[in-house]
Amino acid sequence: MSIALIILPIFVLILLGWGIRHRAGLQDCFWRDLERLIYFVFFPALLFHSLSHARIDFGTALPMLLTGILFTLAGMGLGWLSKYLFDDPPKVFASAFQCSFRFNSYVMLAVAGAMHGKEGIAAVGLLMGFLVPMANIASVAVLARHGQGNWLKEILGNPLIMATAGGVAFSLAGFELIDLADNILELLARASLPLGLIAVGAGLRFDALNHARGHLWYGVTVKLIVLPAIAWGIASAFGLTGLWFEMAILFAAQPVSTVAYVLATRMQGDGKIIAAQIALTTLLSMLTLPLWLALARG
Repeated sequence: MSIALIILPIFVLILLGWGIRHRAGLQDCFWRDLERLIYFVFFPALLFHSLSHARIDFGTALPMLLTGILFTLAGMGLGWLSKYLFDDPPKVFASAFQCSFRFNSYVMLAVAGAMHGKEGIAAVGLLMGFLVPMANIASVAVLARHGQGNWLKEILGNPLIMATAGGVAFSLAGFELIDLADNILELLARASLPLGLIAVGAGLRFDALNHARGHLWYGVTVKLIVLPAIAWGIASAFGLTGLWFEMAILFAAQPVSTVAYVLATRMQGDGKIIAAQIALTTLLSMLTLPLWLALARG
């Protein structure tokens, strides 16, 4: 199947979510509750189910994990550089800083599953287990001057990290899910991806595209073009091929996570700049993500 046919249904669901949000008359509280349900129930079920079935060889996966750590650190460095490039208030920088390295788990897991099934989800799940804490710690640290937040509590209580760690431990221990639990988790996992994509679309905001345009376009360019190119170079240097190479590039080429907006507003940052960056990276990744993945497949 071509990359375009894999990607197209995913972005159709994102656009469907945007349309439902603006046409169906559903209240904001509905979308907040849906996002919490996806984040705390459906996506952890997907990650645990996929990883618990995977036979994980950390020796084989290590180059991919190192690639992910290095390109994430590079994204953080480029995000920090924007502080010196643009004359915007500190809270604009603190919020936009996230754009250079945070990733949309919903889109990534959907694409990984469409491309490589449970193996793809397990591979990006491993990456998430390492990179979600890195991304959260860096984001909270930079935003901390504008509000309060218990970063340790947020990391340790993150349901995606807990599900990843649990699934890996379950697999390494050689356990097998009983049929009833396996079937329940599989049903929850099936619901997670379409609901997650609809929630992504519902959260898009395009009303701040003229706000802090230097930071805005710098972050978008780094996230969709520069960071995947850096990841490509690092992955090639480590000799990654096949699934591992494609999942590393997929991870780096993701649009920005909607969690970045929630964190910025909760910690009294500039919600407008990161909301615009999320919307732009999501929209433009409809073009850039298929291109990067097609190149990765050769």
